[in-house]
Amino acid sequence: MLRRRSSVAFAALAMSAGLVLAGCTPAEEAAEESTDTGSESTEESTSTDGPDFSSVQVALVPGGAHPYFQPWIAGGEAAVAEFGIGATEFNETGEWDQTKHNSAIDSMAAQGFNAFGIFGVSPTDINTTFSNLNEQGFATGSLASCPAGDVNEASFCLSTDTGEAAYLATQALIEQMGGEGAIVHLTGNAVDSNTVRRIDGVQAAIDETDGAVTLLTTITDIDTDLQSAQKAVTDLLAAQGDAVNGIVTTAYNPAVAATEGVGDTGLPIKVIAIDDDQIILDAIREGTISGTVVQNPWGQAYVGSWVLAALQTGYCEMNEPGLYVDSGSFLVTTENVDTYDAEREATSKEILAAFQNDYMTCN
Repeated sequence: MLRRRSSVAFAALAMSAGLVLAGCTPAEEAAEESTDTGSESTEESTSTDGPDFSSVQVALVPGGAHPYFQPWIAGGEAAVAEFGIGATEFNETGEWDQTKHNSAIDSMAAQGFNAFGIFGVSPTDINTTFSNLNEQGFATGSLASCPAGDVNEASFCLSTDTGEAAYLATQALIEQMGGEGAIVHLTGNAVDSNTVRRIDGVQAAIDETDGAVTLLTTITDIDTDLQSAQKAVTDLLAAQGDAVNGIVTTAYNPAVAATEGVGDTGLPIKVIAIDDDQIILDAIREGTISGTVVQNPWGQAYVGSWVLAALQTGYCEMNEPGLYVDSGSFLVTTENVDTYDAEREATSKEILAAFQNDYMTCN
């Protein structure tokens, strides 16, 4: 199955002097509006007359423990409550080892789970896992990361467009730096296809400056745990802090570590982080860092669970098996730090409606 790309509009704004996010309404109002974001088919499919998903048991299985995936729990629970799915269960026992990850998946299949949303440990090997599950008659979706290459054996991939997110984050950082200076990029696992796209996205934004901005270094493989990221940032700032004008982070733990490191040292380094750890959000409010690009793990589990349930029951089928869909990213600054989550929920509703109306054929 060829992996083809499609996307709901990428919900991030380039940073300007105003740094204003369009539609910054109070969170309560935006959340209320988000319930009307989908089309009529969204309302119909979630009503009491909608499909019966009670037989579907959705397994949400990242490759191991990591803070990024925790919103999958709430996203799955929201899907159960809203769509009548039998159950969702979150399992992070894979320990970032593909063999152990497969064992966790096999165990869940033996327990009666029949639909699987998976973040693969090995992007080059995860298609084998998807194929094995497909052969057993289980619905499969690749969440938060797509298999490497052009083939996706899962029915769909719902993930951040990591290259575009990194590109826009770097553009925002360059704007904050006044259009010149040296950037450091802190990121995750070098062999992860998401990391490769992020590195390319950062470089693309730098290349557009015609040499006014340079990439001092890219530090990979520091997202395993916070301690590893903190050591890398401490070493970086001690050795080259005076030469760094900006830091762009495209992985969770390096983002927290960079936020803490710049705050503790007081160095005049601009930072655009990633994700919405409380440390990062507080630093934005305090002006310690310029902003963060927030992803949508809640929406990946919420939308992904509905799609998996629809596939497993035969209520819908994918128009293009293996389709890639961007789960959305959002630039968060002082202007919208208290309201962005309502927009993220509304965007998730839009993505769900796009699956129901455009990406799938449903009964």
